Amino acid sequence: MEISITTPALLFPAISLLLLAYTNRFLAITSLVRKLFDDYNRVQNKANLILQIKSLRKRLNYIRMMQGCGVFSFLLCVICMYSIYNGWTESANFLFAVSLLSLLISLVFSLIEIFQSTSALEVLLSEVEELSEQSLLKRVLNYKDEEEDIKREL
Repeated sequence: MEISITTPALLFPAISLLLLAYTNRFLAITSLVRKLFDDYNRVQNKANLILQIKSLRKRLNYIRMMQGCGVFSFLLCVICMYSIYNGWTESANFLFAVSLLSLLISLVFSLIEIFQSTSALEVLLSEVEELSEQSLLKRVLNYKDEEEDIKREL
């Protein structure tokens, strides 16, 4: 297959946007880590915080792999263009294929990270549900106590 110098250049905007999205995810997670660190020092029940911190550590590793594979893909595209420019067709084809494979691996890590972030949200939602069930139970118990007080007064 013969590729022109513009073929690898088509990946430049896609890879650049992916790297920007990956960086935004990284920045969001770093702010979450800082918030959880502050919460860890203040909260007595640390079990859920520890689960969240473990999840964030995994997500940071996935984002590191996403960024690494994305940058590697970008680098291979540049080398591929250089190979095409010099007329090294076989090496250019190989480099372009490896670049696409690296981009694919980056996207797979992105998908895994999305699933991981969803499971982290499940931990938070379960905690909120647990708290709301406790407060509902307290309201029901308080209502029964108030009902008994009213009956006694009558």
